[in-house]
Amino acid sequence: MRVVALEEHFTVPALVKQIDPAAVSRRGFRPRRSALTGPDLAELLPEIGERRLASMDAAGIAVEVLSNTGPGPDLVPGADGVAMARAMNDHLAAAVARHPDRFQGFAVLPMQSPDACPGELERAVKELRLVGALVNGTTEGRFLDHAGYDGLLAAAVELDVPIYIHPHLAPEPVRQAYYTGLPAGAARAIEQGGWGWHSETAIHILRLVLAGALDRHPRLKLIIGHMGEMLPVMLDRIDNAFALETEHLKRPVSRAILDQVWITTSGIFSEPPLLAALLTFGIDRIMFSVDYPYSLHAKGRAFLDRISLSPADMAKLAHANADALLKLRR
Repeated sequence: MRVVALEEHFTVPALVKQIDPAAVSRRGFRPRRSALTGPDLAELLPEIGERRLASMDAAGIAVEVLSNTGPGPDLVPGADGVAMARAMNDHLAAAVARHPDRFQGFAVLPMQSPDACPGELERAVKELRLVGALVNGTTEGRFLDHAGYDGLLAAAVELDVPIYIHPHLAPEPVRQAYYTGLPAGAARAIEQGGWGWHSETAIHILRLVLAGALDRHPRLKLIIGHMGEMLPVMLDRIDNAFALETEHLKRPVSRAILDQVWITTSGIFSEPPLLAALLTFGIDRIMFSVDYPYSLHAKGRAFLDRISLSPADMAKLAHANADALLKLRR
């Protein structure tokens, strides 16, 4: 069975070293605590070659769609940020060109220069043949519903490519209000993969709906990971809570989300959240992902092998939905 995974990460250490360490620190990046037997992220993230391919082969994964993990160009203002985004996209495109049947890519964008984002997305799609863009959370506290990013949303529609909204670290005021006063490791976990990343990404989607961005761009395609970032279990509650507050919108909030958002399984490999996703988003909107190397290929594949779906639905989850959305060639 063909398997496509589309929230799979890489970095370019030589470019990351160019970012002002003070900017990296202000954004909240801290050394990750790794299990003694866990993956060495410093080794695995930059490697887009034989070691990654061997791990994919062992898990039966045909294609990875690669995206830059932070720190990245979103921390760099002005022309330097634009240049760094271009360099990272060029690096990614070269890696894809070496193994075009195994790798595809989402562009990274110079998010501190909103006016430059549409042009870089167009270059990445038309010249570099990348399949969309991935945006890591907020930029200087701004979500994608900010007016400055409307040109980016319009460009994604015109190019007919999706934007993957990925979690990011909390802005400093949020960190201070919600995640301080705890033991350091626990504070990091609740801010990041234990809770905060996912709730903020759900808010990101809700803001795009409530600000009218999805009504202005009804053909905009969005992707979120981690089994829907809590949204599947909240859709009914959301509609009830907003019922009297959204006269300015053309659709109920849940309808807008279900019309324009796809979700992936990245990093969540248990049946209850999958069931919630199936009952709300439906199989046509769910795509398999691993979140490599933060999660390992083998763990994602074990989940895929364990769940019970009809052959047709399994094909949709494993590859067909991604093939269609990203126009992947077989």
